[in-house]
Amino acid sequence: MNTNQIEGASKRKFIDSLKLQGISNDTVLDCMLNTPRELFIEPALRSRAYDQDALPIGFSQTISSPYIVAKMSQLIFEQDSMTKVLEVGTGCGYQTAILSSMFKKVISIERIKSLHEKAKENLSKLHIKNVKLVYGDGYQGFRSESPFDAIILTAAPKDIPKKLIQQLSVHGRMILPLEEHGTQKLYRIKNTKNGYTKKDVDDVLFVPMLEGID
Repeated sequence: MNTNQIEGASKRKFIDSLKLQGISNDTVLDCMLNTPRELFIEPALRSRAYDQDALPIGFSQTISSPYIVAKMSQLIFEQDSMTKVLEVGTGCGYQTAILSSMFKKVISIERIKSLHEKAKENLSKLHIKNVKLVYGDGYQGFRSESPFDAIILTAAPKDIPKKLIQQLSVHGRMILPLEEHGTQKLYRIKNTKNGYTKKDVDDVLFVPMLEGID
């Protein structure tokens, strides 16, 4: 078996594992299959790129496990509303790359300058053109590009950031981990003309969401 066959078998096993965990959206599965996760992993850890684990990316941050990336991507998917998404917490850019295959335009904010630069480098290797990377405070969102069809947070605040809710379009949705009473839950929020609804999805563990820049 040659290298390409081995890699193909590994990718099929990776996708089968996601399916067994409840990832059923074909668009999401295709994005996960076709986005090379190893490009976003530190060289010493690349042999673990397709393991179902979160991995360190430096600066006390992690790249989420493939399942969590796929889960959040599946939750944010709505066939008729995939024009513009805001990601808060670019990290190494892996979730950004997945979103870029799903949405027409991605705005992604990172508060750590070194990670912002690393994500730029990683995404440039894939020649992704529909992503705008912003170095800034995610709590502020990016009003000049709002409203957004969807907003996804990859760090856990203790309260739903009001400025982000204000930047959601009517009927837009937000996926975020939220820290409450010492534990974290993944929520799907839907914006409506009468306020927003909030649905508890799963127990999760993310790094805390911090204000300001670093």
